[in-house]
Amino acid sequence: MSFPAGRTEYLTWTDVDKLIDLLIPQLKSVGPFDAMVMITRGGVIPGGMLAEALDIRHMLTAAVDFPATEGSGLMAWPTFLQFPDDALLRGRTALIVDDVWGSGRTSTTVKERIFGAGAIGYTCVLHFNPYRSLFTRAKPDYYGAATDTYIVYPWEIDRGMRNIGMMEPEPDPGFN
Repeated sequence: MSFPAGRTEYLTWTDVDKLIDLLIPQLKSVGPFDAMVMITRGGVIPGGMLAEALDIRHMLTAAVDFPATEGSGLMAWPTFLQFPDDALLRGRTALIVDDVWGSGRTSTTVKERIFGAGAIGYTCVLHFNPYRSLFTRAKPDYYGAATDTYIVYPWEIDRGMRNIGMMEPEPDPGFN
């Protein structure tokens, strides 16, 4: 796994639980939410945790790709690889969940498409990086923490024994 230059912070499950605990009262003050749209892949795990805590049962996913073309750079037009049908969103208040708001392109694109489907959307991330955001006036509606570091969540780490300084166990030759 390679990481960008700068500081990197590795979170534990306890760290993630604390962020979720910070978000729940904020979200309850706005809710209830009729739906949740989890942005894949980063929003799936925090989305599941928040859905359980907020009793959101109408859970949907959105997958957005910004093609990396040499000429377009950060201005690339997004492709929706997966998005809920408008009928599943129309008239609902949706919580849009992702792990991090870096450039902000993904969350704002999903929020605008949800608005276009006739729903109200609120963005929620575990981490907001105001230094990377492309938007001067837009930020997530709700976030657990602001940071300028590259965050590695516990579900992104290879949890094999090799990474904790131990060797994989040898197979038992007497076991058939």
